[in-house]
Amino acid sequence: MRQLYPAGFLLLVCLLLECTVVKHSDTVVVSKDGFAEKPKNIILMIGDGMGLAQISAAMYSNGNQLNLEQFPVVGLQKTYSSDNLITDSAAAATAMASGVKTYFNAVGMDAKVQPVKSIIEECEERGLSTGFVVSSSVVHATPAAFYAHQKYRALYEQIAEELVGKDIDFIVGGGKKFLTNRIDGKNLYPLFKANNYQVRDYFSDELDESSLMTDQKFMFITAYDDPLPANQGRNYLPYASKLGTTFLKKHAQGNGFFMLVEGSQIDWAGHSNNKNQLITELLDFDRTIGEILQFASQDKETLVIVTADHETGGLAIQPKSKMNKLRLAFSTKVHTATMVPVFAFGPKAELFNGVYENTEIHTKMRQALGFDSLNGTY
Repeated sequence: MRQLYPAGFLLLVCLLLECTVVKHSDTVVVSKDGFAEKPKNIILMIGDGMGLAQISAAMYSNGNQLNLEQFPVVGLQKTYSSDNLITDSAAAATAMASGVKTYFNAVGMDAKVQPVKSIIEECEERGLSTGFVVSSSVVHATPAAFYAHQKYRALYEQIAEELVGKDIDFIVGGGKKFLTNRIDGKNLYPLFKANNYQVRDYFSDELDESSLMTDQKFMFITAYDDPLPANQGRNYLPYASKLGTTFLKKHAQGNGFFMLVEGSQIDWAGHSNNKNQLITELLDFDRTIGEILQFASQDKETLVIVTADHETGGLAIQPKSKMNKLRLAFSTKVHTATMVPVFAFGPKAELFNGVYENTEIHTKMRQALGFDSLNGTY
């Protein structure tokens, strides 16, 4: 049986041995045990608004442990947008998805308002399966930046129409009203079904594996508008993410896949300065990370990357805090410009070591997958 080690332990060992944090690209354990030289699959996990203070608060509220400690490679990314030191989710997600800095509110567009190709779109062109699971609506800024091209992130109905034709194989998130109860009167469900989707939602069905047909694409809509917070009963993110790995691996038929997972409401708790909700959302996201790590450890061909788009709330752990009893304080109700951590596990994980621009997330993912052509505008 493999022995997993916390990142801090591996760092200490490497420092004592005068070596780098990761000596080999394909392992998160001391001994080599069959990980691929390069990944066939990538799972990118974004904790929206999740800075280092948020991660620390979750750890110290959870018996001093998180699944994140299993990652052997840790880096830092700079989050600023093309027009502001403090970014928003749309510009930051576009940077990670497409490798370009862009302006506030843009999804899938560069600073000159030209569409840019995303990693999801490029994976589809190369025959990989794709999917995303989010605890926001499916048309929210972060997922939208990976498939849509709009000047403004709030053009939800236009973003939803783009989703119909993108052939993303596995979709889970909220926002039914943008698909079926639209201002323009359109109902997009029949269009998805005509495009070989199994279409299910919270109103009449449950999200489970029993009726999943992997020869079709799959979409499950979890809420009419935005999903509930985790502390009000939303619990699908870990299960849906695990289900996504099972579905995409079978659906890909050996060609590999790319999946995006977003813990969307970490950010919302930061905006509202809601300490209890923040911890609940962080632990929900960490449980999801645990499910993904279990899959990747067994699969051995999957690179897992966990990061954030930006930090939200200016969180601090105050003096007189104790383990499992923290005194938390916020300095703002908006985003900050602090760098955010990047964690990597699996084949080519070492690419994500160091300090770099958020656009490098895209560059490094392409490098890991062996994509050799230049990406750019349409």
